[in-house]
Amino acid sequence: MTQDNKASKNRPGYAQIRQMNRGSYDRELAYSILDKGLIAHVGFISEDRPMVIPMVYARIDNVLFIHGASTTRIIKQQSNGTPITLTVTLLDGLVVARSAFHLSMNYRCAIVHGSARPVMSGQEKTTAMAAITNHMLPGRWSESRPMLAKELKGTGILAVEIQDVATKVRTGQPVDDPEDLELDIWAGVVPVTTAIAEPLADPLIKDDLPVPNSIRNAKQKFA
Repeated sequence: MTQDNKASKNRPGYAQIRQMNRGSYDRELAYSILDKGLIAHVGFISEDRPMVIPMVYARIDNVLFIHGASTTRIIKQQSNGTPITLTVTLLDGLVVARSAFHLSMNYRCAIVHGSARPVMSGQEKTTAMAAITNHMLPGRWSESRPMLAKELKGTGILAVEIQDVATKVRTGQPVDDPEDLELDIWAGVVPVTTAIAEPLADPLIKDDLPVPNSIRNAKQKFA
């Protein structure tokens, strides 16, 4: 995959595509991408080696919360002010060009750089866990039983203050070389969507239990 060819600037639909300047530092755009995503790829340094792992997360204002078992390295090895980065990408489509050289994707991506601090207080831990739960399934926290003290103790949470944020976005049709436009080769966009499918009930629940509102809310949020 490459940058789109400058020679194709006059092709129909070119104006929809952010080419050399697909990136921006629009914080509100970044927030909208973060709020729509489900998985953040979190980068950190462990034993002088770069590490990246997928994690669920939630945003409250200018802070992202991530969580894991209190014994995991990403939780244990972070102290106040430790630099950390997170990337959330929403894939919107496969861009099929006439040449493999111009094959691309339509996407929205938010890249966050910040500093992490361990969340220590029980109240902030509870607030963070509620936010993470409700980010995945809006309203699920109030539908669930309260967390046990041992569960809260066994969960490590990092608060990542968003210091710098960038976005990268591509939209629109393929940008082929002008001499390829008359070729009898199909080109276009294949949309890719993330959607919540019909829920599959645990066979151990009671037969008369209805599907909770949080699942309906998630269907709307991630539609």
